[in-house]
Amino acid sequence: MLIVALAWIYVVLLMALTEPTVVAGVMTFLLYCAAPLGILFYVTGGKRRKRQRERARAAAEQGPEP
Repeated sequence: MLIVALAWIYVVLLMALTEPTVVAGVMTFLLYCAAPLGILFYVTGGKRRKRQRERARAAAEQGPEP
């Protein structure tokens, strides 16, 4: 999935570079690239965050190691 995200960033960057103004280019990049990819990575990272919480909880229950 990372290669698809990198390709999408490249495509949107080229789209942003063809915009007539800098503000339009920045808005294009943020609204077509940064926001959707941020949401996508947040949603798909749910299982990873859950595993990290469980590991932290298990480590806290074990206590400090000597």
